[in-house]
Amino acid sequence: MSSIRFMRTFVAIARLGSFSEAAEYVGLTQAAVSLQMRALEQELDRELFDRHGRLAQLNAAGQEALPEIKKLLELYDRIRLPKPVPGHFTGQLTVGAIVSSMSVLAKIVTQLKNEHKGLGIRLVSGKSNELTHKVANGDIDAALVVGTARRPAGTKWTLLYREPLRIIASPKAAGKDTRSLLLGNPFLRFDRSQHTGRQIDQVLQKMGVAPEDFLELNAIEQLISLVRQDVGVTLLPLLHSLTPDQTGDLRILPLPEELGAPTRDIGMIVRRDSMQHDITAAIYDRCVLALEGRMA
Repeated sequence: MSSIRFMRTFVAIARLGSFSEAAEYVGLTQAAVSLQMRALEQELDRELFDRHGRLAQLNAAGQEALPEIKKLLELYDRIRLPKPVPGHFTGQLTVGAIVSSMSVLAKIVTQLKNEHKGLGIRLVSGKSNELTHKVANGDIDAALVVGTARRPAGTKWTLLYREPLRIIASPKAAGKDTRSLLLGNPFLRFDRSQHTGRQIDQVLQKMGVAPEDFLELNAIEQLISLVRQDVGVTLLPLLHSLTPDQTGDLRILPLPEELGAPTRDIGMIVRRDSMQHDITAAIYDRCVLALEGRMA
């Protein structure tokens, strides 16, 4: 079916940003790709691109058509597959996770792929807001991300676990309580462009504390490593993956009770109209079981 082939090429151009790169990806010449896109535009009776030399950016009509074309291709691929046996998963999907959640996700996905030979799952890592955007756009099927009050329309987020916010310092750090630790040492700050960083900033404001910022990173594990080296102190979510053996050399202090025990909430986000709900639900359920075993 030529229209289906043209739509696959269209999606490749949207992802790669040029006819030439898409041509290499789909195994065609650039001229053939251009002809396909002209034919697709004629069939849909609208221009889909702003063309600038080799670059091809989707115009407003192309942006509007992209998620619908992706859903159509997903439906077509699903129709072509043999009807699966109940409880047996097949198909291809992509699942994302923030760095701190990738370990548990990778183990679960490996188990599922070993049990279901017709199932292909690709994993991607990224920042929480980036992954959320990709799920909303249909670029990936699901992701483990930080929960926020605002979620894109058409998506659903389900809580997996909570990580309490804690002051983390080395034994050598100056200060005996939360305020003196935060004010008496260089502060290692989590990225404020992310929800977690903004949440931490709000906590500091409620405490009435303005620490001396030394550096700002989007890497919890690296910040903890710098604390171990006595570079400074930090305020971070206490990662679910950390064991007592891994934190025994650190000073970990709770926040003042009047703050209400703030947490970073991690969950799975999916599109409500996704055709992979059975598989993503199985991934979610297995993550719950794995985390219950780890946190017991």
